[in-house]
Amino acid sequence: MTEVLFYHLTESRLEQALPDLLEKSLARGWRVVVQCSSAERRDALDNHLWIYREDSFLPHGSDVESSGELQPILLTVDAAQRANAPHVRFLVDGAVPDTLTDYVRAVYLFDGHDGEQLETARARWKVEKAAGHAVTYWQQTEEGRWVKKA
Repeated sequence: MTEVLFYHLTESRLEQALPDLLEKSLARGWRVVVQCSSAERRDALDNHLWIYREDSFLPHGSDVESSGELQPILLTVDAAQRANAPHVRFLVDGAVPDTLTDYVRAVYLFDGHDGEQLETARARWKVEKAAGHAVTYWQQTEEGRWVKKA
């Protein structure tokens, strides 16, 4: 059974929230795949992760490169991409996986101001719960902290 977390972005954008969550995953020794809904989004996140903060570095690459299996964080648009043997799968902007079996954790990050992403998250909650995964819902406070709501 995979632990599936739904993170409802209400006070920050994905570009602000994702790097901190990726850092926490790497600190646990986990390899990560980040599934995006489009190649444009993947490429934008790839660029952002190089410059998001001057005092930090997130080792990563994208599935466009041939070294995907070496990347601690691999950005992709492929629902089945597992070249880097990830422990965690992040799903952003409404991306949907082929399966979440064999992951330690999966994280859906969705924009609370985007109706389509909200609908996708609600539908995926039902799918993941029916699949027997342990699902939890987290929402941001006004300060940007995460609070477990369900």
